[in-house]
Amino acid sequence: MQLPREVIVGNGTIERVTEVFRRLGFTESAFIIAGSKTYDVAGKIVKELLEEDGIEVNRFLVESATVKDVEAVEEELKALKPQVVFGVGGGTKIDVAKLSSAHQKVPFISVPTTASHDGIASPVSAVKGFEKPYSVMAQAPIAIIADTNIIMQAPWRFGVSGCGDVIAKFTAVKDWKLAHEEKNEYYGEYAASLALMSAKLVMRNAELIKPEKEEGLRVLLEALISCGVSMSIAGSSRPCSGSEHLFSHALDMIKSNHAMHGEQCGVGTIMMAYLHRANWKCIRRTLKMLGAPTNAHELGIEKKDVVKALETASTLRPERYTILNKLNLHHEAYERLAKITEVI
Repeated sequence: MQLPREVIVGNGTIERVTEVFRRLGFTESAFIIAGSKTYDVAGKIVKELLEEDGIEVNRFLVESATVKDVEAVEEELKALKPQVVFGVGGGTKIDVAKLSSAHQKVPFISVPTTASHDGIASPVSAVKGFEKPYSVMAQAPIAIIADTNIIMQAPWRFGVSGCGDVIAKFTAVKDWKLAHEEKNEYYGEYAASLALMSAKLVMRNAELIKPEKEEGLRVLLEALISCGVSMSIAGSSRPCSGSEHLFSHALDMIKSNHAMHGEQCGVGTIMMAYLHRANWKCIRRTLKMLGAPTNAHELGIEKKDVVKALETASTLRPERYTILNKLNLHHEAYERLAKITEVI
């Protein structure tokens, strides 16, 4: 079970990067992975603070999260042999840092610049170029330094996406329990409870989670980090990724670059909650309150894409049993589901 040893959330926490580095027992060298924008926003500060303390720091800029990016970073890690890797950025930069450092057995520190999904704290990594469209196991960060002042500079849409990703845990946990009851799959109640608590926290504080409101952002960040920890405890993404995530992955395959991961998962959660006979209207209402998409039009996709994604979702991970496998619906039933929940 890999869990972060340090989690620091708040205004100006990036200033504590050297303190955290030293407290974790590192003394000599660090390697920063960032994008060109995230390097300017936060990576440069991390580099300067560490160098001021006499630490050798190298950097590598990536603009995507593909297998080639991971391999390129690994070559650098082999040559430089740093004590620790810093992933500075949103989802893609942290995913590259997480997977490349795991392959090279180097500890990894997460410095998020957005709150768009639970990857900032999870042991799983979403990298394109593998045969499968979903995440692979990597490693959990040894520390998370989330500076709310930096994260608040990102467009609010990233925060909305993060909310959608957390709310998705409602149906993910239901799918996991279903797999336990019907297929005798391992089910960890503590990990499930932690993921569910995070979803309830965001739902309960939806009115507080607004642009430029630090208190609401802290709630979201703590929920995202708790979700990441729940996956570390479970040893898989099960407590945080179910049929609603498979719907999102299917959408990515049908029509890429239309909406953010958490936005798609939020819409997927509305429909999967209906299939689970849960309170889908409450989920839909909360997403609306947060300013998140609740239908195909707001996701920027066509009605037929929704139905096709619903039909495809259960085939993406045959080993991951969900409500979609149990019900095994046909085209017309999926179309009806999307209409009843007002997704189309």
